[in-house]
Amino acid sequence: MPALIIFLILVILTSMFGAVFRPGPWYDELIKPALTPPGWIFTPVWLTLYLMIAVSGWLIWKKTYSLKNPAMICWGIQLVFNALWSWLFFGLQRPGLALIDITILLIIIIGFIRYAWPVSRASSMLFVPYALWVGFAAYLNLGIIVLN
Repeated sequence: MPALIIFLILVILTSMFGAVFRPGPWYDELIKPALTPPGWIFTPVWLTLYLMIAVSGWLIWKKTYSLKNPAMICWGIQLVFNALWSWLFFGLQRPGLALIDITILLIIIIGFIRYAWPVSRASSMLFVPYALWVGFAAYLNLGIIVLN
């Protein structure tokens, strides 16, 4: 159980870093793509996804106890790219760089799903909604670039 707390802390730190960079007047003035959800939806979605990300990493850890396992490597790297997106998009106001970041993030998430599957199918499946949401976020990110 202490390991689960460590995974939760790592995810909380990631979310706290991202939360520093919030939408503001710059974002409000952008033309948004169709299907852009209302702002209030992001907090409950990310809260749920972050919990799933933490549990997923913990499940892999429980089976491997190795930071060298490809799934664990992907898990750690995705946290970095996850945190960087908010800084690039909202902090630096660079949607192009954010799109590169989110594309790499999606590739790493898919890599995690693939590498986690033989170790823990539950862990792998916990990342599927995350992949879908990040794919949708990439669509929104690209749409902002195209429309603005």
